[in-house]
Amino acid sequence: MRTASLKEIKTELSLLHPMQIKELCLRMAKFKKENKELLTYLLFEAEDEKAYIKEVKSDIDQLFKEVNKSNSYLAKKTIRKILGIVNKQIKYSGSKQTEVELLIHFCIKLRKLGVPLYANTALGNIYLRQLQKTEKALATLHEDLQFDYAEDLQLLQN
Repeated sequence: MRTASLKEIKTELSLLHPMQIKELCLRMAKFKKENKELLTYLLFEAEDEKAYIKEVKSDIDQLFKEVNKSNSYLAKKTIRKILGIVNKQIKYSGSKQTEVELLIHFCIKLRKLGVPLYANTALGNIYLRQLQKTEKALATLHEDLQFDYAEDLQLLQN
């Protein structure tokens, strides 16, 4: 079965009745948790991005409290899980400012965790990759926002 292009889907959706579109959305939400999470974001949280960021940061804080610091393998595994959640939340938002804020928060929490980042190559690489990703997203923001976040990023790079 061939997957339709986005243009074809958009055209077909424009021909449907709103009730049919609603049924299609609900059916999609039943199949995958990620679809349901995206619909939840779009319907309930997209209006207030600051509250969304605050909620995600709170979730990140809670997840970092559960990291097993005594075993580097388990710590690395949990940190990757947290990073996956952060990236999923960034993807839902689609905003570069949200991406920068959440990645900076993730890096701050990772540094404060107490696990030696550079003693474990994988953890060090995760940290450095997130810093690079943050720099790349930061470059796309407005100059005033760049200046505000650049100070936080500079502290993380030292």
